Amino acid sequence: MLFEDLGLTQEIARAVSEQGYTQPTPIQAQAIPAVMKGGDIMAAAQTGTGKTAGFTLPLLHRLSGGERARNTQVRALVLTPTRELAAQVFDNVQSYSKYLPLRHAVVFGGVKINPQISRLRGGTDILVATPGRLLDLHGQGAVRFDKLEALVLDEADRMLDMGFIHDIKRILKILPAKRQNLLFSATFSPEIRQLAKGLVKDPLEIDVSPRNTTTETVRQKLHPVDKARKQKLLSHLIRENNWHQALVFSRTKHGANKLVKQLEADNIRAAAIHGNKSQNARTKALADFKNGKVQILVATDIAARGIDIDQLPQVVNFDLPNVPEDYVHRIGRTGRAGARGQAVSLVSADEIKQLRDIERLINKPVPREEIEGFEPSHALPESGNPRRGGGGQKRSGGGQARGNGQGRGQNRGNGQNRGDTPRGDAQRPRRRRRPARSTESA
Repeated sequence: MLFEDLGLTQEIARAVSEQGYTQPTPIQAQAIPAVMKGGDIMAAAQTGTGKTAGFTLPLLHRLSGGERARNTQVRALVLTPTRELAAQVFDNVQSYSKYLPLRHAVVFGGVKINPQISRLRGGTDILVATPGRLLDLHGQGAVRFDKLEALVLDEADRMLDMGFIHDIKRILKILPAKRQNLLFSATFSPEIRQLAKGLVKDPLEIDVSPRNTTTETVRQKLHPVDKARKQKLLSHLIRENNWHQALVFSRTKHGANKLVKQLEADNIRAAAIHGNKSQNARTKALADFKNGKVQILVATDIAARGIDIDQLPQVVNFDLPNVPEDYVHRIGRTGRAGARGQAVSLVSADEIKQLRDIERLINKPVPREEIEGFEPSHALPESGNPRRGGGGQKRSGGGQARGNGQGRGQNRGNGQNRGDTPRGDAQRPRRRRRPARSTESA
């Protein structure tokens, strides 16, 4: 199937073609025609499979045939859990609507509100927003939803994890009852299905991949190492493998800042991105990483569902996450849209519980490979995974997956963005009871 077979307007098809895409991904092939029909949708797919284009393209198609928004009105609302994801979705909307006479805007916290109020005065056909800032703008009378035609909850599962449930309910009360509702997510947990009961009506469910699986385009491995030597091993791998661009995940904000200083002391260009950074600092760090000014971007899980970098070759778990699902979302930053990628984890003996949880979740062991000169004095215990495989190798340096030039024949789609937890980046087991609202959208 080609994009031209989906019935999109010529203007949208032209914009998609100019991005270099011809074939829709499985989630796009199923979701785009369904959204164009106007019914409610619940769509789930792996990270990196193009969910964002799965709703932006058909929304633009539908809105292009209607009356334009005026006077603070909004015709389609896309809610995202974090600022970075909001910016990514907005970039998609801009790219695919370049030949359409539609207006669009993005609003989120961390920046001044007055310029956003000014942009909304004339109305907007598509508004991308984080929940907290949207409620602030509505409270000031800067935005109205009387003419709203469609609501999208992007990363619906993360909305619940970050404690946005109460904000979502407040927003639903100010929206017209008659509208199209679209829920797009990596997974649909029982909690998300409970939320959906009061949101979608007779939805079409689309699920193109098993829950919590890792894409086959990402080569996974781990290097056992003592905790105190992780930074030296990371610097060694960066130099040995000539990593020009790698996204490194730290469990905490303090750890991210510390690691950046250590890498810079080793003459490795690095920057950190996390919830304590100002929005301008986060935007600059991400831009410098994308254009090559920064070699290593050290991030907390705020970046796991929002950084969409074309052909990102390398993801490193400096610390394993406490929530095993976050491992899937982290490594989903590479190997996107059919391209090849590599995910490396530096694992110390005190992280064996996290490793076991991850391997149980993905239902396979992560191959182990000791690096010569960095063999741990505290051996990493066997994970106890029922499946056998991997492990036991020793090498003088890490290897990098090839194939970075692949994947241009499909739509990238945006992944989605892990936000900092409501009380900091130190992850805890998922809680489901009355989570506090995250400050990410304040």
